[in-house]
Order: sequence, then C-alpha cells, then structure tokens
Amino acid sequence: MSQRDDLLAAARRLLVEKGYHRTTARDLAAASGAHLASIGYHFGSKDALMSAAALESQGAWGDTIDTAVRAADAGNPTERLRICVDELIAAIAAEREVLVASVQAYAQAEYADDIRQVLAEGTERARGDLAAMVLGIAAENVDAETARGLGSVVHSLIVGLSFQAFLDPDSLPSGEQVVAALRALVSD
Repeated sequence: MSQRDDLLAAARRLLVEKGYHRTTARDLAAASGAHLASIGYHFGSKDALMSAAALESQGAWGDTIDTAVRAADAGNPTERLRICVDELIAAIAAEREVLVASVQAYAQAEYADDIRQVLAEGTERARGDLAAMVLGIAAENVDAETARGLGSVVHSLIVGLSFQAFLDPDSLPSGEQVVAALRALVSD
C-alpha cells in the first residue's frame, strides 16, 4: 500500500474509534506509520483527509447497496430503489460511527474549500452511479442530464435518510414506504 492509502486506511479506522473532530493529525500519522507532513502533502489538511475517509466509507456503503440491488436482479427501477433504501438503512444501522463522521464532514464543508471540493466531487460521481444502479445500467451509459435529474433525486433521498437516521433512527421509512410516497407524489 502507498503512504496515501495508509493514511486513508488509518483515517477510516480512526473515524470509527475516535470520531472526526477528536482525531488529530498526530493520531493519523501514528496510526498510518506516515510522517506528519505527509498528511498535508497528500491531502492538503487533516480535515480533508478525514473527509476523504468519510467519503470512502460512504462509498463502501454504496458498493454494498449496489451489490445487493444488482444481486436481486430486480426487473424495474422502482424495485431497485426499494432495495436501495432498505440496504442503505441496514448499512447505516451497522455502521453508525461512519454516519456520524459523514455528518461532521458535511458540516465542515461550509468553512473549508478543500473539504467542500472533496464532497462535491464525491457527490457528482455518486449521482451517476446511483442513476445507473436504479436504471440497471452501467454507469458509463448514464448521460449528464439523467445523472443531474434522477441521480440527484436518489442522492437527495439517501442524504436525507442518512441525516434523518442521525437524528432519529427509529423514524426511518422502509424502502416500500419511500416507493409508496414517491408514487403518491406523481399520481394525478
């Protein structure tokens, strides 16, 4: 593994063990075996490294969700969305610490351009990936308009449900309830 990868792995581990704000640059250097200056070299700042680790953890959730949706071989986008929501809720319940770290990363984006840029780039990739997952196609086959429309809506659902889970995990709707609510919104 490269020094950059070692730093990311240490940051992911420390997100769970200590949390976003309680992790220091010295903690990261010690846990990764890297020099303190390597954090700035590879990521620009400790906060940017922690945000990248939070995004990477969310990406792992995304991979888990995508695998489950594709394994279900659901025949339509509605069923894939239902599975996506149910898998998201299961992932959040299993790794609440990553959710907490993610919320902290989003809060820091207001004050740090490097963090905002990392999160914005991750969000842009996620929109295309989410649209592809719901449509059951390869990500490279999703055009910009579909990513901006469908991908943004699915991403908004996921971020909204994640924040709702942060505040009140017992209030989360099931995938079936989300699908029913969306149907109610578009019915005449």
